[in-house]
Amino acid sequence: MEISHGEVLDKEGNFYNANYRAAKSKIYYTCCDGVQTYQPKMTFFGFRYIRLDQFPGTPRADQFYAVAVHSDMKRTGRLRSSNPLLNQLFSNIIWGQKGNFLDVPTDCPQRDERMGWTGDAQAFVKTASYNFDVDRFFTKWLADMAADQLPDGSIGHVVPTLYVGSGSAAWDDAAAICPWQIYLTYGDKEILRQQFDCMKKYIGFITNSTKDPYLWTGGEHYEDWLGLDAPVGSYKGSSRADFIASAFYAYSTSLVVKAGRVLGEDISEYERLYQGIVDTFRKTFTDYRTQTEHVLAVHFGLAEDPQKTADALAEMIKACGSKLQTGFVGTPYLLHVLSSYGHTELAYTLLLRTEYPSWLYPVTKGATAVWEHWDGIMENGDFWSTDMNSFNHYAYGAVADWVYEAAGIQTVEDAPGFARVKIAPQPDHRLDWLEASIETRKGTVRSLWKQEEGRIRYEITTPSPAEIVIAGETIEVEAGDYIFYSEIA
Repeated sequence: MEISHGEVLDKEGNFYNANYRAAKSKIYYTCCDGVQTYQPKMTFFGFRYIRLDQFPGTPRADQFYAVAVHSDMKRTGRLRSSNPLLNQLFSNIIWGQKGNFLDVPTDCPQRDERMGWTGDAQAFVKTASYNFDVDRFFTKWLADMAADQLPDGSIGHVVPTLYVGSGSAAWDDAAAICPWQIYLTYGDKEILRQQFDCMKKYIGFITNSTKDPYLWTGGEHYEDWLGLDAPVGSYKGSSRADFIASAFYAYSTSLVVKAGRVLGEDISEYERLYQGIVDTFRKTFTDYRTQTEHVLAVHFGLAEDPQKTADALAEMIKACGSKLQTGFVGTPYLLHVLSSYGHTELAYTLLLRTEYPSWLYPVTKGATAVWEHWDGIMENGDFWSTDMNSFNHYAYGAVADWVYEAAGIQTVEDAPGFARVKIAPQPDHRLDWLEASIETRKGTVRSLWKQEEGRIRYEITTPSPAEIVIAGETIEVEAGDYIFYSEIA
C-alpha cells in the first residue's frame, strides 16, 4: 500500500503536493493476511487529501479516517458572526492553530520544514491565548528558548534552535512579546520571572550589536516578510529594515520595563534606554513611507502625533483601493491601529473584503486553514509558487485578536488574567451580529452585539468587575450579566 498526502487540488481537480518541496509525505505499508490497522508513530502529516498510489483490492471510504494530532489544549475562545465567510475564517484560524501547535508552534505542518519559527509565534500569541489555553504550551516553549539563547543574547529564528540563524527583528522579539502576552492573558507573573533574564539578555544583544546607539541598525533581518509592497523578486516588503528593527527594539525594551515593574526589579537602566530609543527614533525617522511603518510607529508608541499618523495610514489604504499591503510584521497590528484612532469602519472594510488581497479571499477559494500567501491560489486558479506556498500557516490568523476586541473583549494591563475586563463593542452596519467569548481564569467573558429593530442590542457577561463602553459612554459594573442598547450610528 502506498499513500501520498496533499493540501489542495489543482484547478482541474487533480491531486497536488508540489508545495511540499523535498518532503515525500508518503506512507508505505506492506500488507499481510487479515484485517490490519496502521497509524504512524514517529511522524505526522499535514494534509487535507490523500491519494492511493497503490492499494490492494477496491478501496472504500470507511477504510480511512484521519486523527488531528496537536498538543493538549483546552478550547477557550469562540467567535461567531452573521457572515458565513467570516465564520469560515474563524474555523480556519482554529484549525491552523491545531495543525501547528504540536509540542512547538511550527510555522506549517506539511512541507520539509515544520519548525518552531519565532516570528510566527510572536505575531499570533495573543490570538493563540484567546482561542485555547496555551499557558503550559508557551511556558514550556519559552523555557526552551531561554535554554537555547545564544551566548551573545540573540534568539534563534526557530526554537528549538537549529541551523537557521538568529538576530532578526520581530523574530527574536518573541523573547519579550510572548511572555508578556501570556502574563496578560493568564495573570501569572511566574512566566515573567522564568523569562526575565532571557528578555534582558536579548535587549543586551541589540544594544551591543547595533551600529548606532539607541537604534537597531545593521544585521540581517526578515523585515516585513511577504509584504505586498515588496520590490520585484523579493520576499521582503518595502519598509526600511532599520526602521522595523529600531521600532521592535523600543517595543521589547518597553516590555522589559513593564515586566520588571511587575516583578519588583530595578529597571532604571532599561527606563533610560527606552527613553533614549524613543527620542533617537523620532529624530531619525521623521517620515513614514509604508503601511507597516505607519502601523509600527503608532502601535509601539513612537509617533509623536499618533492620530495624524493613523489618519495618514487610513488615507494610504484608501488610496490603493482599500487594500492592505502589510506582511508578517505589520499585519497583526493593522486593524488595531485603525480602530484605536477612529477608523473602525475601514478596519471592517479590510476584514470583510473578499477580493485579493484579504483574509476572506482564501475562504472564497475553499481554504480550510490560513494561508502563507494572500494569493497561494491566484485568481485564475494557478498556484503562487511551489517554493514557499503553505496552505496551513497560522500567522495571518492573528487578525482574530482584533475580532475579539471588535466584539467587545479587551484585557486590562494593570489587572492581568481578566481580573478586570474592558468591554467596548465596535459594531459595523455590514454585520447583523458579532459574538465573542473567552473562558478566562476568572470565568467566561462574553460580548454580543446585534442590530435589532433599528438599534443595537448588547448582551454582556463578565466574571470580573468591568468597564463597559457603549457608544462612547462608560459604565462601571461588577461581575454579572447585562443588556444595553444604543442607536445605530
